[in-house]
Amino acid sequence: MRITRIDHVAVCVKDLDAALPPWLKLLGLMHGPREFVEAQKTEALFVLTPEEAGACVELIAPKGGNAGLEKFLEKNGGKAGLHHIAFAVDDLAAALKELDAAGVPLIDKVPRQGARGHQVGFLHPKAADGILVELVSDHAHVKTQGRH
Repeated sequence: MRITRIDHVAVCVKDLDAALPPWLKLLGLMHGPREFVEAQKTEALFVLTPEEAGACVELIAPKGGNAGLEKFLEKNGGKAGLHHIAFAVDDLAAALKELDAAGVPLIDKVPRQGARGHQVGFLHPKAADGILVELVSDHAHVKTQGRH
């Protein structure tokens, strides 16, 4: 497994529209893509730097049945909080297989659909001392493979 970069840091919020203004006004960031991820019952909104650097902040909110996000907000007293960090990897399926073979606790043993059309896989928080880690297929790496 080769981690290529930090893809995003996710902040869980109750309401994307209410949570967005401080990110835009106070920090000068830009509104990026917004979508409903049906497979995860999650609404995601990406907040980008003006240069649209590789890493960004993802605001996520439960929509219609994401028990994990609902539980997260409940434990956090209804307040927003850092939910997970996502790393882009060069080969997601191989990374999940490698971690599983090494006995790393996983939520996903095979890639699944995530936001922005990416394939994703989550490590169980037990794997990283209570921190939820997401691995994301690195589209930039895939596009450039074989061009060297």
